[in-house]
Parts: sequence; structure tokens; C-alpha cells
Amino acid sequence: MSSYYNIPVIIPAYEPDEKLIALLRALQQTKISRVVVVDDGSGEAYEELFAQAAALPGCTVLHHAVNLGKGRALKTAFNYCLREFGDACGCVTADSDGQHTPEDIAACMRALWENPQALILGCRDFDAPEVPARSAFGNKVTRKVFRFLLGLSVSDTQTGLRAIPASFMRELMQVKGERFEYETNMLIETKELSIPILEVPIRTVYIEENRTSHFNPIKDSVRIYLVFGKFLFSSLSSSVLDLLLFHFFCTLLSPLGGKLWFVPYIVAATVFARVISAVYNFLINYRVVFRSEAKLAVTAGKYLALAVCQMLCSAFLVNFLYGLTGGAEVLVKIPVDIFLFFISFVIQREFVYRKKTKPAG
Repeated sequence: MSSYYNIPVIIPAYEPDEKLIALLRALQQTKISRVVVVDDGSGEAYEELFAQAAALPGCTVLHHAVNLGKGRALKTAFNYCLREFGDACGCVTADSDGQHTPEDIAACMRALWENPQALILGCRDFDAPEVPARSAFGNKVTRKVFRFLLGLSVSDTQTGLRAIPASFMRELMQVKGERFEYETNMLIETKELSIPILEVPIRTVYIEENRTSHFNPIKDSVRIYLVFGKFLFSSLSSSVLDLLLFHFFCTLLSPLGGKLWFVPYIVAATVFARVISAVYNFLINYRVVFRSEAKLAVTAGKYLALAVCQMLCSAFLVNFLYGLTGGAEVLVKIPVDIFLFFISFVIQREFVYRKKTKPAG
């Protein structure tokens, strides 16, 4: 009879040591019957170790000729599992360095079996004293970024222990990312496809302070945060354009007696600048940032409503504060627009560009 123990366990490995064999033998002692190891181009020096792995019952070893990265290794394994284990409700990914115990792996398998449409995350406690400082700091910062930029509340954004539904595996085959940033993209995709995330508490195991990890805290963090760069570039470049246009129109309109068609020149300058910068911002967000698949007219209508509200708020707040404080108009406008930026981002994320796609399967 089929059970959650038939869910395949995927272990990507690059230049592993004996801890991989120890993990595989420990998994053998459980009822877990399917294990797929991906040799991510480790080279000749590791052939014997992978041969030992392949000789273990229920263990399949796939090979990359060269190192292609963890993201590519996961995609290779997803493809194999979808083809060979069509009866499985999904898969579980685990690291090769001994951080994930068979008990925690089995707990994630059980959670997926009970919730076959959810992404299951095995989450560590980063307040535990045994957690290395670099790991605790990196994860705490990243989860705050996730909460603001994506509206996702995830306690362990970098965990390698994940149980993934089969329908989501098929979607993930098309997701960009070849290295560690792929796991970040995976979480972003749950937001795009409205896939629920469930967390399973796991033991926090760091062997030799995680020295064998191939995660480079500088290089790979840059790759991960580049995922968010497109969000910030669009908003910042639009803000710069808006400020430049606002200054230009203030200079052009202020000699006209302070008003244009009975409208204060600051309000008029704000409107002209915002119309131009909003068109630019919308096109960048629609085509590049959110890669929206919604109809252009529908999305443009939502964006227009938001842009008008934001423009009016900016115009009247700047005009009001300028009347109280005086000084340069641009210096008054900067803090107002920073405040409105945070509000606008959340509205764009949750209402304007959010996809309505239902999970596959």
C-alpha cells in the first residue's frame, strides 16, 4: 500500500564527504524506499564515494559532467522523479552534509502526504545557541526582506529541507535560477501561484559550524538579493525621474504668479511629473518587474487608480507641508514620496500585479 515513505528524497551533492554515506545508511534504517542523489560535477576524486551511494538499496545517483549549481541539480532530480515515480505526491529535498536527520526528513514527508498541495519547509530555530552567527544573521535579515517585499512570512528562508508537491515540481522546472538563488525563487513562486506554505520545526544541526557548506555568504547572498533588485530599481528610477520632472516643472511654472489655471504651481508640477513617471513605472513593472500575465487594460486600470490616489496625496501633502515649513519644494517632496512608496509597494504587490493563477494539479 502506498504511503508517505514512498515519497522520493532528493539530495544534491557537490564534493561531499562521508557524512553523505552516513545519511544514506541512516535513511536505509527507516522505511524510506526512494533516494535520488545528484552528483553536481564533483569530479574523479569523488567517484568512489558516489559508487558507494549507488550500491545502497533504493538509492539512485545522477551525474552532472561539470558543476552546474544546486538549482540545476534540483531540476535534474525533479525531472527524474516526475518520470520514474509518477505515483508519488511529490518529493523531499535534503542537504548532503548531515544537517537534516532521518526523523526530520520523515516528518516533512508525512506533512506533504497530509497536505499534498502545500510546500513544506523544515524550519530551524535561529535563536538556538549552536547556530553559527553568519547563518543566524543571514536568515533573520532575509526573512524580514521577504516579509516586506513579498508579503511572505517564512521563518527559515534558506532551509534545504523542503517537501514539494508534484504539481509544483512541474512548475519549478521552468523557474529561473541555477544555484542557491533557485531556492529563493521557489519561495517567490509560491506567492505567484497562491501555493500555501507549511512549516515543520526541525532540529538545528550544524556540524563543524557548517564549514563543509558550499554556500558562500557574500557571493551567494548577492545572487539571492539580486532577485529583489528589479523591484527596487523600478521604484527608485521612477522616483528619480519624478523628482527631476517636478523640479523642471516648478522652475517652469513658478514665474506664472504661483498658479496655473487657478491651481497652485506645486500641485500642477506634481501632476505633470507624476503622469510621465507613472507611465514609465507602469511599463517597467508590467513587463520586467512583475511580468504580469493579466490583461494590459485591466492592470493599467488598477495602476491608474493607485497612481491618481498617490499623486493627489503627494501633491496636497507637499503643498501643505511646504506652506508650513517653506524651504525648497524638492526637499519637502522627498520624505513625502518615501512614505507613499512603502504604501504603494504593498498595494501593487497585493492588488495591482498579483496573479490569480491557481495551483496546477
